[in-house]
Amino acid sequence: MKTRLTCPCGEVVKGADEDELVEKAQAHLADQHPGREYEREMILFMAT
Repeated sequence: MKTRLTCPCGEVVKGADEDELVEKAQAHLADQHPGREYEREMILFMAT
């Protein structure tokens, strides 16, 4: 299970599980990188 993602901007996003990680990553994108959206599969591909 992947629960950590380092955004190219340097911020580390962590979740208790993959669902939470995707939710938090999408929230980070909306807040810090408006206009950039990634599907669940892409987020999990980049996660560890």
